[in-house]
Amino acid sequence: MPFINIHLKKSAVEDQVLTLNRVDFERAGTGRKAGYKFTIQLTNGRVSNVISGSPLAMNLAAVLLEDENTKKIIKDKMYEISLSTRFQLTTKNITPASEDDEEDTKEEVPSEEEAETAPH
Repeated sequence: MPFINIHLKKSAVEDQVLTLNRVDFERAGTGRKAGYKFTIQLTNGRVSNVISGSPLAMNLAAVLLEDENTKKIIKDKMYEISLSTRFQLTTKNITPASEDDEEDTKEEVPSEEEAETAPH
């Protein structure tokens, strides 16, 4: 579980990708290759999409929502966790930027005109 929490935190900066071991899935016998592909959307600490077609996604979501540390991370944010048929687990922070964040960014970055006329 700790590695998922680390990926959730790091996804604020960039998408995180973890390649999982295919053999582990085959040994577990949880389904055919196509059965491994899923996407879980978490919004404000809850699953916000239908995952009932994937037992693997349902199990992962249940474990995430039971973990106290994970609950703290996903509260008030939006994430997308997906597993591809290439056994890559991708974690994305899809929380929209707030207007305050956008204004702060605009203030910090001078326009080209301002940069050219600024005293050196």
